[in-house]
Amino acid sequence: MDTDYDTTFEEDSQMPNDDEVPYSDDETDDELESPDSHEPEQNRINKQAELSREHVPKECNWQVKANDRNFYDQPEFKIKSYLCFKKSKYSGNAIKTYKYNPLTFLPMNLFEQFKRAANAYFLVLLILQTIPEISTVSWSTTLIPLLLVLGITAIKDLVDDIARHKMDNEINNRPSEVIEDGRFKKTKWKNIHVGDIIRINKNDFVPADVLVLSSSEPNSLCYVETAELDGETNLKFKMSLEVTDKLLQEEGALADFDGMVISEEPNNRLDKFVGTLCWRGMSYALDADKILLRGCTIRNTTYCHGLVLFAGADTKIMRNSGKTRLKRTKIDYLMNYMVYTIFVLLILASAGLAIGQTFWDAKLGQANVSWYLYDGNNYAPSYRGFLAFWGYIIVLNTMVPISLYVSVEVIRLGQSYFINWDLQMYHCEKDTPAKARTTTLNEQLGQIQYIFSDKTGTLTQNIMTFKKCTINEETYGEQRQEAGNKSTFSEQVDFGWNPLADPKFTFGDHYLIEQIQSGKDPDVRQFFKLLALCHTVMVEKTDVGELIYQAASPDEGALVTAARNFGFVFLSRTQSTITISELEKEVTYEVLGILDFNSDRKRMSVIVREPSGNIRLYCKGADTVIYERLHPNNPIKDSTQEALDMFANETLRTLCLCYKDISHEEFEKWNKRYHEASVAMVDRDEALDKVYEEIETNLVLLGATAIEDKLQDGVPHTISKLAKADIKIWVLTGDKKETAENIGFACELLTDETKICYGEDINALLQTRMENQKNRAGGNPETCANNPHPFFQTDEKRSLILTGSWLNEILLEKKKKRKKRLKLKFPRTAEEKQKDLQEKRKTYALKEQRQKNFVDLACECSSVICCRVTPKQKAMVVDLVKKYKKAITLAIGDGANDVNMIKTAHIGVGISGQEGMQAVMSSDYSFAQFRYLQRLILVHGRWSYIRMCKFLGFFFYKNFAFTLVHFWYSFFNGFSAQTVYEDWFIALYNVLYTSLPVLLVGLMDQDVSDKLSLRFPRLYIPGQKDLLFNYKKFFLSLFHGVVTSLIIFFIPYGAFLLTMGQDGEAPSDYQSFAVTTATALIITVNFQIGLDTSYWTFVNAFSVFGSIAIYFGIMFDLHSAGIHVLFPSKFIFTGAAPNALRQPYLWLTIILTVAICLLPVVALRFLSKIMWPSESDKIQKNRKKYKTEEAQWRPRVSTIRRGVSGRRSAYAFSHQRGYADLIATGRSIHKKRAPLDAVFGANAAENIQSAGTI
Repeated sequence: MDTDYDTTFEEDSQMPNDDEVPYSDDETDDELESPDSHEPEQNRINKQAELSREHVPKECNWQVKANDRNFYDQPEFKIKSYLCFKKSKYSGNAIKTYKYNPLTFLPMNLFEQFKRAANAYFLVLLILQTIPEISTVSWSTTLIPLLLVLGITAIKDLVDDIARHKMDNEINNRPSEVIEDGRFKKTKWKNIHVGDIIRINKNDFVPADVLVLSSSEPNSLCYVETAELDGETNLKFKMSLEVTDKLLQEEGALADFDGMVISEEPNNRLDKFVGTLCWRGMSYALDADKILLRGCTIRNTTYCHGLVLFAGADTKIMRNSGKTRLKRTKIDYLMNYMVYTIFVLLILASAGLAIGQTFWDAKLGQANVSWYLYDGNNYAPSYRGFLAFWGYIIVLNTMVPISLYVSVEVIRLGQSYFINWDLQMYHCEKDTPAKARTTTLNEQLGQIQYIFSDKTGTLTQNIMTFKKCTINEETYGEQRQEAGNKSTFSEQVDFGWNPLADPKFTFGDHYLIEQIQSGKDPDVRQFFKLLALCHTVMVEKTDVGELIYQAASPDEGALVTAARNFGFVFLSRTQSTITISELEKEVTYEVLGILDFNSDRKRMSVIVREPSGNIRLYCKGADTVIYERLHPNNPIKDSTQEALDMFANETLRTLCLCYKDISHEEFEKWNKRYHEASVAMVDRDEALDKVYEEIETNLVLLGATAIEDKLQDGVPHTISKLAKADIKIWVLTGDKKETAENIGFACELLTDETKICYGEDINALLQTRMENQKNRAGGNPETCANNPHPFFQTDEKRSLILTGSWLNEILLEKKKKRKKRLKLKFPRTAEEKQKDLQEKRKTYALKEQRQKNFVDLACECSSVICCRVTPKQKAMVVDLVKKYKKAITLAIGDGANDVNMIKTAHIGVGISGQEGMQAVMSSDYSFAQFRYLQRLILVHGRWSYIRMCKFLGFFFYKNFAFTLVHFWYSFFNGFSAQTVYEDWFIALYNVLYTSLPVLLVGLMDQDVSDKLSLRFPRLYIPGQKDLLFNYKKFFLSLFHGVVTSLIIFFIPYGAFLLTMGQDGEAPSDYQSFAVTTATALIITVNFQIGLDTSYWTFVNAFSVFGSIAIYFGIMFDLHSAGIHVLFPSKFIFTGAAPNALRQPYLWLTIILTVAICLLPVVALRFLSKIMWPSESDKIQKNRKKYKTEEAQWRPRVSTIRRGVSGRRSAYAFSHQRGYADLIATGRSIHKKRAPLDAVFGANAAENIQSAGTI
């Protein structure tokens, strides 16, 4: 009897944890398995046997052998790549983003271009024109425009690909050092392989994901900056294994290193790594703290040695990049559908005229009426109709505009340069201009409905500033000279009295300095002493004696820096002591315990023995947890609460500070329990937290700090402007909920009038809606009807704040814990398979309906903040809005964790500068500051959209007006596919005679100025609603073109019926008629674009009248006798233009035709602006008034509402544990490492050998 493990899924009964980052994309089911899940006893025994045989988890099958490249050539490391060809599963370190090489450029580019329906159509048309039986038009009329289109597009693609080649070469050719032949040698990034030992020097980028082996720092500490990954510039530390720190310092030892790392497969989990180092018969556990990720930068570390684990595409930063999606605009898709519509109209028109040819030839041809058209071939009427069909396909081919695509590309390229050249989007401090990294999405910027923004480094500068504090019922931080007297006194405090002060620190309250120096209030000094002692900051002293602090978070660094400037300077620490300078007096405290911060505790404490022998606990943390632990007799509790409310209303990040004196007996008892908890083998963290709780009671409150998480300049103003343009902004961040909520208030996404809905509220609303839908659908989720009623019945302003854990819970994306049970294995019947399939469909339908309901609910809110979300969740949220709202989305971020979101959105924007370039490299647009987004969208985006809509509408109009004249002419030429115009006019119409004015409108037109566009954001709304270009506008252009073609054909035709020239001859020949209709068409079309132009410049005027002048100049040249003598078969309209245009009657005919075409348009425009003016029309009407007001208009100043109680505890702490564990081990507290030869000298080998035997 065979048995099998059957996997089942069940809901996790636990409520989501707001502070926990949810599982990442590649998390395995085994990792999510509940440790206390019930399973058969035999399963447990089998599992224990497996673990005893194999130390490494079964999902860890990635093997890396140090210094042995031949190891990776083994057959078991090969994977199938194509057909029977195999390649190594280990990626090389070279990055490839380019598409072409010199050999493949021409064939691949032509293949891609001919995948476009229009290009393929014209290629077929060109082939048809070479067949004499069906073509009445020269093949050159198609070849010239086709070559122009293919050539310009190919040059653009070549330039783009050369830029990609340069970027790839720049990255792949970065220098590095790799051990080869027993010593470090210079090499390039692209030559690095998995298993290589590399050296990374200070301020260098990490070339691959590497295991830290040793470094120049004490105990092989390595400081890294992760700006490329997450936009955070505060330093983080990594640390090697103790064994590799001791034994792998010298070059020779590194060259002889033959360890094997067995780890998890490549994945995108930035914060997690599971592996084991096997070396010299011993196994050592590896985690993320020992791994340097590609894209990080080494800081404050002279050098670092590492073993390459993942290279190139296998690195975590590349795994987080997501798939590169081909982005196309909404107008692109619409334009393609319109071209398909024109194809259909072309076929219908050609078929109708071919039927006319068949009947005409059958009825009249037999009567020999058209004897002069006889071609010597006795074809049947139906066959002649078939030939006429293809002939009309050729004649009417200009209905499908071949130059449309190349004209669109030229306009987009020009608009991209305007963005690049915009000095108002240039950031002087970073010397960073705005950059349009793609040329295909500009008009989409004018249709944005949702913006998804990262927080750290995007909305904020990630710079924390100590702004205010409250101590013993007195609040400090306002500009003042003495107690209670606020003033406009703007001079900052002079910290010259403190030789150790940080010169960058500024503070405006002189009274606080007076209090510190006088010592009148001892609590003030106690307050800053606490800040100097209660932290996990590490300090480094430079050669010139300058102090450099390394903090786990910028918040903690800001507090220690503030204490430093106010006279309480943190100088140094050892494993058991901390030394500070108290008003220039150096004091050393014995550290008895560090009770570190975590997301559950929301506080940290330090227990110190003072020089006097007293034991005191200092604690700082969130007000919500501190107030629960205060002594009942705390007289300043209420006043501090009021100050906290004020700080919260000013969107400052707060921490409460308190202390407690501990007797020696109490400490000894507690310390014993602490040691027992610290060595517990099971649930150590929970045991420690419980012991911490015992000592952190009956605290005495000192006051509170207020730190400003400094926003980038202009963020609230920008968000306000975008909101007035009916653009909704969602913030997606990995920060904790309190921080994200605080920033929401700071940038005015949230206000005191906003009702905030949290995860549990949303979950309840969605459950109710799902139940209602299920009841209406009769219990079948696949037929759940959409509820047209909104979730919220009132117009109250609401915002949604949701954590990543709640997001998974709500969207049914949460991975379920596996429960294994022993089950007999029998073949499943067809009914069982069908039942399983139905269950899966039902589950999928339920999940889809739930997700749609969530999107509907979230979109009813004025703003949404998602915190503690992973990169995958950011992309998922964007994708849900795209999927269910069909809305145009924009994502903006600055780190590698934003890349997936940036690539998923319709438009991705990267913040460039000091935060890193990973997001920029994946973005479509980049600039240095968030505030430039309003100009990119409200000015450049809106202008680009309006210009493109005008261009397309006019382009279709001019081609219909030009081509349909042939259609009307067919009823008078026996349906013979004869053209109205000469061949050269047909070839040059779209290339020279009408191209320049419409291109300039597409490039330069603007209905209102940039300042008015920013001042009146409501002007942006028509683009969101697709009002300026849609199928209605397309058919209006078609109708306009049909009417114009009717007038251009029939007015001259009627005039030519009874024409008599001055010389008594009738100029009613075909060539004169062709010249007359062509002239009327050119003047009408160019004047029409003049009517559509809102922004007249000399260039526009020159283009309109210059195009008409070019037409006359070229026409007279082509109709001259001289060119006919040179090419008699190509130029047959000899003298036609001079003969026709010397007749006043024909000039009157042309003027009448143009007037009848344009006067109704002028009348309709006048009526529409008077009777139904648009928002833009109203602003244009008052343009002069607004221009005079512009000099007096200033952006509004953000005001802080004081005195309004709003308990928003935005405590300032790191999102992870601090350096307490590191400090407690003592491994970081040593002198700077001496040079390697001084340490080992001649006895290096002996030292290594002896260390290995310990």
